[in-house]
Amino acid sequence: MAWMKRTAVGLVVAALLAGAGAAVYVQRSFAVVDGTLQVAGLRGAVHVQRDPSDVTHLRAQTPQDAWFAMGYVHAQERTWQLEFNRRVMHGELSEVFGSATVETDKLMRALDIAGVAKRQYAGLPQYAKDALQAYSQGIHAFHKNRPQALPPEFHVLGVQPGGAQGAVWEPEDSVGWALMMALDLGGNWGTEFARLSVARTLDTDRLWQLMPPYPGEKPAASADLAALYRQLGVYRAADAGSTAAAQDRTAQASNHAAGGPLARQISAGMLAWADELTRNAGTNEGKGSNNWVLAGSRTVSGKPLLANDPHLGLSAPAIWYFAGLQAPAGQASDGTPIAAIDAVGATLPGLPFVVLGRTDKVAWGFTNTGPDVQDLYLEQINPADATQYRTPEGWAPFTVRKETIRVKGAADVVLQLRSTRHGPVLSDVQKSHAEVLDLGKYVLALRWSALDDDNQTVLAGFQTNQSQSVDELFAGLAHYHSPMQSVVAADDQGNIRFKAAGRVPVRDAANDIRGVAPSPGWDARYDWKGWLPYEQTPQDDGGKGWVATANQRVTAPGYPHFLTQDWALPYRYDRIAQLIEATPKHDAASMQAIHRDVASLATRRLLPHLQQAQSTHTLAAAAQKELQGFDGVMDAGRAAPLIFVAWTDELARGLITPRIGDDRFKATYGKRDYRAALEGILERDDTWWCQPATCAEQSAAALGRALDRLQAAYGADPAQWRWGTAHPALSVHRPFGNVPALARFFDVSVPSHGDSYTVNVGQYNAGEAKGPYVNRHAASLRAVYDLADLEQSRFIYQTGQSGLVFSPRYRDMSTTWADTGYRALQRQPARWVHSLTLAPATLPTTAR
Repeated sequence: MAWMKRTAVGLVVAALLAGAGAAVYVQRSFAVVDGTLQVAGLRGAVHVQRDPSDVTHLRAQTPQDAWFAMGYVHAQERTWQLEFNRRVMHGELSEVFGSATVETDKLMRALDIAGVAKRQYAGLPQYAKDALQAYSQGIHAFHKNRPQALPPEFHVLGVQPGGAQGAVWEPEDSVGWALMMALDLGGNWGTEFARLSVARTLDTDRLWQLMPPYPGEKPAASADLAALYRQLGVYRAADAGSTAAAQDRTAQASNHAAGGPLARQISAGMLAWADELTRNAGTNEGKGSNNWVLAGSRTVSGKPLLANDPHLGLSAPAIWYFAGLQAPAGQASDGTPIAAIDAVGATLPGLPFVVLGRTDKVAWGFTNTGPDVQDLYLEQINPADATQYRTPEGWAPFTVRKETIRVKGAADVVLQLRSTRHGPVLSDVQKSHAEVLDLGKYVLALRWSALDDDNQTVLAGFQTNQSQSVDELFAGLAHYHSPMQSVVAADDQGNIRFKAAGRVPVRDAANDIRGVAPSPGWDARYDWKGWLPYEQTPQDDGGKGWVATANQRVTAPGYPHFLTQDWALPYRYDRIAQLIEATPKHDAASMQAIHRDVASLATRRLLPHLQQAQSTHTLAAAAQKELQGFDGVMDAGRAAPLIFVAWTDELARGLITPRIGDDRFKATYGKRDYRAALEGILERDDTWWCQPATCAEQSAAALGRALDRLQAAYGADPAQWRWGTAHPALSVHRPFGNVPALARFFDVSVPSHGDSYTVNVGQYNAGEAKGPYVNRHAASLRAVYDLADLEQSRFIYQTGQSGLVFSPRYRDMSTTWADTGYRALQRQPARWVHSLTLAPATLPTTAR
């Protein structure tokens, strides 16, 4: 008995000690937000103060110290995010996650993001280099003498910040992260490849029905694409590629079965993430944003109002970190004057400036313009010498470089990566190319503007933070390169403007493909012929009293330059225009109401076809009852939006899969929902697409299949179904979002309204096997700026400022964001909640 008592007491003591140790660790993991920290590398003291909105304000005595402190604060709050992002762009994820992420690492090595970033950094003016060096030094200073415990991600994964070399964040990495944003937002090579793939089974006219040009426009390409590719013999033998890919997939999946349950779950989750990243790279499908600006003639105050809500993939922590930077004018190390910095708004961890926000006199917002700045080229391989490819001047050797990827738990992967005069050969790293192309005869190379050495996008970012007028802002944005952004701006003098800022190629008049699909790389007429001058990019000074962009075509009728044909469908823009015109004079509240709107004009267009569907399903009558009175408002609390979305999903599968095949459908469907194709098929009552049934019969059958799926998932009473149940806004943590035991702590999930076409967007990926209607891409932030009093500006985003999972600030904005609420965005708040001083130190010492 005594032995049992002693054992019990020992277990209790061990449990208490473990609990106490855990409590101490949790407390130690929090960012230090009060008191004084001595930090080596600073020139003077920097005040780091957090206001009631939890915006972090940095007040420094020199610009260099402000940028240094921004690096230190980002490291405090977002250490794991910086580590993960650095590994993504360097192609070094597999050192941590094993073979699950090899394909992603291969793609990043092929694009040479890290190498390109070094070359672009070398071309920056000295003051921009000084800024990025100061930012990097701030991150390094935090890690050299960390005043807090590392976040749990490092401990669970057995990772040290910066890896074996301790390279936690170098100046070039900030340039690399700007490139990664361009990769996320500025591409259409995936769309070009999709056209090449489906042209194997569709003639060119049907191809344009499946992937239509912008409404009211003709296809940009006059070439018969299907005939061209058949003549060239680009396709591999039928089914050989998909069989090989399936076998490789099975082998790869088995490789991830080793290790304990946690390791297997992390590996499986990262494999799914890596597949999605590589599959969706180079596509702007499902990506979008809104912004609009009103002149004083359309506002109650007589001064401009501006709103912005960039739509990005939801993540935990969020992509943004809100901060204010203030510093007087200074000097770069080469004596170049540096203007005073005074900006507040959304920063990106990895970059030392406010990306979206305001100064004391001007506010600005971005949406993605989406021009075609990526072209795929078919490079013909010399049949007599596979080390050569065909050019307009004859055969030329591929440029070849070697890359080695270190893989945890497996042998290193050694790559021989080729490039041509156009750019990197993507066929060396993208498995989908092997499933479509005869790689013994052709490979695909990428020409992408963002990879050019003269890309100085980060320089434009610094200059926006020093702007005092609309004119100054757009003068600074002349340096903006990639990805092109539709910028709206307003200043306190009443000026408003829209302009597309960024680099767009000029194509030859004889180019009959115009970059919408892969072009013969040996024909010089398909090469780019220069760049559209900045002064000729689309612009509007708000003559009608307002300007809005929502990724729709932003060029006016008669605009002489070709930018793209792959604009987003104009539903969000049309709805914003309706709401602006519905109110003669707007104020901040009416701007916020537009942010809140969830009426889907796209739903309204197809809804009559669903309401007329004559299904014999046992739940059809109950489902149609839910659809009565439904007007396309995608309310989370209703069943009708869920029924509609499931029907469009099944309709796309039923109409398109038989025409292009199951493999091609799965490879191209998901974020690309083929909505424009469905609209055309039903409105034409197109018998070719609907065969062997009528379109009405196909619609009814799709409703039956949708009701089967919904019944299995949500029960047999449609009145109890809710769109919000199937459509939560899910901000996923990497890598713990796919680990059930951890996801509930690391992920952030809230009910959400909307669909892909509402102003309050809720974009889903219907191709996902798990959670096909989950909202994974939404307003990554919302902001409203009142130029009558910029201190009345408002913002919100979907998680919280802290990236430290135990912090109460990790998810504290999520409910407000879901309810379309806001926090104050001020330069001079009335009080501070936390106040920290970063003090210079000769030696790296720490004091709380």
